[in-house]
Amino acid sequence: MTRRLLATYLLLTLVVLLALEVPLALGYRDHEIDALRADVQRDAFVLASYVAEDLAGADDLDLDTVVANYTDRTGGRAVIVDANGDVLADSEPAAVGQRTFASRPEIATALEGEVAEGTRWSATLGTGLLYVAVPVSAGERTLGAVRVSYETGQVDARVRRYWLLLAGAGLVTLAVAAGLGILFARWVTGPIAGLQRAATRIGEGELSTRADERAGPPEVRDLASAFNSTAARLEELVSAQEHFVADASHQLRTPLTALRLRLEMLEADADESIADDLEGARREVQRMSRLVDGLLVLARAERARAALPEPVPLAPILAGRAEAWEPLAAERAVTLVVVDTDRRARATTDHLESVLDNLLANAIDHSPPGASVTLRVDVEPVDDRSMVGVHVVDQGPGLDAEQRERAFDRFWRASARRPAADGESLGGSGLGLAIVRRLVETDRGTAELRAAPGGGIDATVLLHP
Repeated sequence: MTRRLLATYLLLTLVVLLALEVPLALGYRDHEIDALRADVQRDAFVLASYVAEDLAGADDLDLDTVVANYTDRTGGRAVIVDANGDVLADSEPAAVGQRTFASRPEIATALEGEVAEGTRWSATLGTGLLYVAVPVSAGERTLGAVRVSYETGQVDARVRRYWLLLAGAGLVTLAVAAGLGILFARWVTGPIAGLQRAATRIGEGELSTRADERAGPPEVRDLASAFNSTAARLEELVSAQEHFVADASHQLRTPLTALRLRLEMLEADADESIADDLEGARREVQRMSRLVDGLLVLARAERARAALPEPVPLAPILAGRAEAWEPLAAERAVTLVVVDTDRRARATTDHLESVLDNLLANAIDHSPPGASVTLRVDVEPVDDRSMVGVHVVDQGPGLDAEQRERAFDRFWRASARRPAADGESLGGSGLGLAIVRRLVETDRGTAELRAAPGGGIDATVLLHP
């Protein structure tokens, strides 16, 4: 936006300069030509008056000396002809001998008693010429003519210097306008850029960010004030929601724990007729506990949006999570396989461990006895860069493309297509993959489900190297 504003200022300045300087330059050129024409005309009349008596025979002047002195004094060329057009004196003779200018239009016009003036190009001199021819008269009789001519090159040089001076002044004006334009554009766009940065940080979860309400024109300051009011209200609403979720989760944990303990005590003393019902109730309580925990984790993850984390080694994290889940996997007759790697990726260790816990719980939950779950790392091209892929691959029934896409939605479950193996479900809240995606996105990565060879699921987490 700064560049567009600056370009607009410069364009307007350029239009104004052209509107002012072009007429000024053309006017100066015309003025110089007119001034030269007036001077030449005056000189021609003065010379004609001076030599009139000589051409009438009343005086004896050295006409060659007259025209030579004129040329030395002014730099112009003077030619004196008699009534027949024959040259009597020429300050710049082209050749020795008698010459006639009777065929020259300006001389012919002057010999007819009229003044002739104009400009023409001289191929011999390679420049323009301005000439004035006036008659030399005695009463009603034309005795001859005087022609004075000047090369316009000197005038053209002065005009060019003046035009260059105008161009230089225009460039200086443009430079000053550019400097002032940059200052003005930054004064306008700087606060807008600050608003954009504040909006971006708020979108990343930094709800305490505020825009500067003191910079820029009044309209931008009003916009910043309205933005800050909206951001403050949004922070209040989100904080209230987070506090509610945290408080609700905390308050629900205690009665759920007490209820589970009572069910376990009743289950120990109950007869076989109600043992199955108590076991089902206990599982529902455990599922509700996981749901409450998942809601709390998800609510905390929604606000998390830090800078890109530092690279961490992946091998110890994968090995640590596999070791933690090994007893439950063995209970389900599922083998955990960790492919050794020396790769590093940019991730928050706690986030990545929570992600792997959710993915391993799903993989073990839906793997049949005798199956294996593989943890491996590779490098994958994504657009124009390389990403580190962390894979949790199971050998379960898998999901179709639509289900794999919807699996990251909150509370979405595909239990009909992926029945859990024998035993108590390790997941089942419908929030596990939603938490996975949110934690991965917090570290600027992506999470997706792919079809694994053999029909299972390849849960893939892509992280920056």
